[in-house]
Amino acid sequence: MKKMMLILMTITSILMSAACNIGESEKSTKSSNYEKIRNQEISTLQILENVKVGKYLADSKGMALYYFKNDVYEKSNCSGECLKNWPPFTADKFKVPVGFDKNDFGTITREDSGENQVTYKGYPLYYFVNDKVKGDVNGQGIKEIWYIVNTDTTFK
Repeated sequence: MKKMMLILMTITSILMSAACNIGESEKSTKSSNYEKIRNQEISTLQILENVKVGKYLADSKGMALYYFKNDVYEKSNCSGECLKNWPPFTADKFKVPVGFDKNDFGTITREDSGENQVTYKGYPLYYFVNDKVKGDVNGQGIKEIWYIVNTDTTFK
């Protein structure tokens, strides 16, 4: 009987120890997964260059960012059909490239969707739906109201 108790206690001890290690391993995995996700949320804007438009601002995937001349400071005038071709650039956390000042970037809350749209010097930023791959700048100059953003961009 004493032998049986000793064996049971040893087995119980081993199982409890293993369970504790699994819990620690899960915590470690969860923690490292959280770090990966958190790091992915912080994307880095970049400056790309194109023969046609020169240097310009792009998101972390290399997609060009545009501004709309009909927008006003801290207000988007692109809604409805406009947004089908010019989706807003939304990001919660990002780093800006050398040559840009982080303080020039902010967000507005879109009246139509409630989303936060990133702004540069108070003006909302957009993508162009016909830019399909890194380096595309197909929206530059469309209807003389859509333009690429760069360090020289001035608004009205």
